[in-house]
Amino acid sequence: MSTDNQKSRSDGSTEPRPGFLARLLDGIERVGNRIPDPFILFLILFAIVAVASTAMSSVGTTYEVPGSDEGEQGINSFFTAEGLTWLTTNLVANFIGFPPLGVVLTVLLGVGLAQRTGLLNALVRKVFAGAPDWLLPYVVALVAVSGSIMSDAAMVVIPPLAAMVFKAAGRHPVAGLLGGFAVATAAFSCSPFITSTDALLSGITQTAAASVDMGTEVTPVSNHFLTFTIAVLLSLVGGLLIDRVLEPALERRGASREQVAVEDVPDDADRPDLKTDPVLTRSEKLGLRWSGVALLVTVAAVLLVTLPAGAPMRNEDGAFLPSSPLLSSVVFLVFLTLAVPAVVYGLMTRTITQGSDIARMMGHTVKEMSGFIVLAFVMAQFLELFNWTGVSTWIAIRGAEGLEATGFTGFGAIVCFILLAFLINLFIISGSAQWALFASVFVPMFALIGYEPGFVQAAFRIGDSTSNVMSPLSPYVVIILGFLRQYEPKAGIGTVIARALPFSLTFLALWTTVLAVFYFAGLPVGPGMYSHI
Repeated sequence: MSTDNQKSRSDGSTEPRPGFLARLLDGIERVGNRIPDPFILFLILFAIVAVASTAMSSVGTTYEVPGSDEGEQGINSFFTAEGLTWLTTNLVANFIGFPPLGVVLTVLLGVGLAQRTGLLNALVRKVFAGAPDWLLPYVVALVAVSGSIMSDAAMVVIPPLAAMVFKAAGRHPVAGLLGGFAVATAAFSCSPFITSTDALLSGITQTAAASVDMGTEVTPVSNHFLTFTIAVLLSLVGGLLIDRVLEPALERRGASREQVAVEDVPDDADRPDLKTDPVLTRSEKLGLRWSGVALLVTVAAVLLVTLPAGAPMRNEDGAFLPSSPLLSSVVFLVFLTLAVPAVVYGLMTRTITQGSDIARMMGHTVKEMSGFIVLAFVMAQFLELFNWTGVSTWIAIRGAEGLEATGFTGFGAIVCFILLAFLINLFIISGSAQWALFASVFVPMFALIGYEPGFVQAAFRIGDSTSNVMSPLSPYVVIILGFLRQYEPKAGIGTVIARALPFSLTFLALWTTVLAVFYFAGLPVGPGMYSHI
């Protein structure tokens, strides 16, 4: 007979019954596995909107945008000659005109150069190697928070490097491994730098906001005041959690320090961006030095066309807000400050020996983004159909009216939105797919009750980012588990998530609190982007 805490095996023996956390994670995994692939999900949503628009149009559904001079408008039906013609004549335009497509690919061409030449990897290793032992947790957290400039590679490169540096300093390598992973993953959407995530989210937000034509234009810098502030705070808090919570807990459990895992990870001679040896070679040091000079020269050139009175980067009034060539050139400037130092580093380290190497590296980056390009095609069609039919605007107006009727339109509504994003992200691990789905409904809805689209985007980033580390569906949780099992062979996905849980919940609470400070103090979350329109 088995007890409440045991269950019978087929051979008559018993094994411990899984705990609550294990059962919860198993349930999340089962539900998550039933969610269609994002490509299929958006095809299904396209079909749903097509059918819904036809049904709504047939019964005479109308809407009127508050403050608009267009008066009452009807729903456009997809299953009509007009609807089908709209799709066949606009299919390519919908795809090519999808704002995140060009913006993200442009930024990632620069990121790809900086990554594949080995510049970003060498910079991370340089920062780690120069940190004193007592400061290591905070350096790991700072590098991890900043690591999103490397895109998803940060979740694979930074943790094993942190483990090696911790071990070399006589500290627990698992604290470096899991701490680096938890911070890089839970703080992925904030960075002191402008990253491809800023470009991707802002493009989707601007597309969604177009259905109601309200609020300031959303750009890659629209959340930067907030993300920079929280990046600094999460670096400090993340380091504190590694130093005072994670590492002491590992010591109490008596987890082995002695087994070496990450040293066995082979370097790829063709991929200097995957090196795990914290010691820099002479050529790498020289490359970093000259790439730094190149960055300073680039920044000086930008300032030269920005700061003087009458400079071309200013607007007609001689200012930068609410719009100016400077803000419109953010994507170009991000690309420039990544690509120029990367090329110089590649030339100095011989990872670039001829012009074709630059094109090859950029080509590999685009190849790695092929999945996003395919997803962008179907996302673009869905969002454009959602806007063209008027279904998105109708939902937004009815939702806004419902919120106003309940009186639930203050910051409490924003907090509920953050928590919803936090929970949904456990199942839809693609941030762009989730935001495309959320933005099409919530950006217009919140805009109609007075919230800037960029502020709503900032709120989404909190929920989406902080729950990344808790999703058992994340491929990076599985990758880190592989590293962890070389230290703790019996570790499971629940082990990774349980140890990362303090980071997730602490970051969620702190980030939301900081957003509340911006909200109640009337501070902009980015250039010209206040909480209310």
